[in-house]
Amino acid sequence: MAEIVVLVTASSEEETVRIAGTLVESGLAACANILPEIRSIFRWEGKIANEREWLLLLKSQSECFEALSCKIKELHSYSLPEIIALPITQGSPDYLAWIREVTRTGKTKE
Repeated sequence: MAEIVVLVTASSEEETVRIAGTLVESGLAACANILPEIRSIFRWEGKIANEREWLLLLKSQSECFEALSCKIKELHSYSLPEIIALPITQGSPDYLAWIREVTRTGKTKE
């Protein structure tokens, strides 16, 4: 079991907030950060696109990635959403333990 950061872009703040809320509420992500109005330049369907997007950073576990990815695809407006997982190689032990705790149960212990 390893902690990961998942990057997802979306076309609007509303969509990003909706996806983030669903993933955190379901326990597939421990935390979601939204970075507003980034500029994405990419090749799509043979053309160069230059779009405003919102970036979603999700903290989760590698064992949650498949379900998390499926849920993002279900909720996302793009036919091919960006879903990229990066390993967390180091971090505060307490913070990493919290990620494991809340993604395993979907809620924090009180």
